[in-house]
Amino acid sequence: MTYGWAILVVLAAIAALAYFGVLSPDRFLPEKCTLPSGVACLDFTGTSTTTTLVIQNSAGFDMQTVVVSINSTATGGNMPCTGTLGGTLVDGMKDTFTCNSTGLASGKFKGTLNINYLNAQTGMTHLKSGELILKIP
Repeated sequence: MTYGWAILVVLAAIAALAYFGVLSPDRFLPEKCTLPSGVACLDFTGTSTTTTLVIQNSAGFDMQTVVVSINSTATGGNMPCTGTLGGTLVDGMKDTFTCNSTGLASGKFKGTLNINYLNAQTGMTHLKSGELILKIP
């Protein structure tokens, strides 16, 4: 009978910690920006109004009409991003993309990072998708 009461007290303590968010796994997720091979996410930062990404072309060919967007349920869909180089990434070059993320709540943000581009050598379009997890202050 004593063991039963002890187990009940431990379960109540765990339930209280979970209720108040102490055991929330979202608090322990690391910040990361991952993309498939050929495109590298070098750096990223975010606030409640803007998200900034530094993306490098390492595919071995020039990319034209590069369009970057972030898709998330927290934003209600796609957040288009604008680059400083005008949509062309020469092989080995990097560009800074700024996304309008007005209205993001503070805490962890998780979204899908989409990069659409045209291969300058073949003329074919491609879509690369990755993951973006960052902390909004």
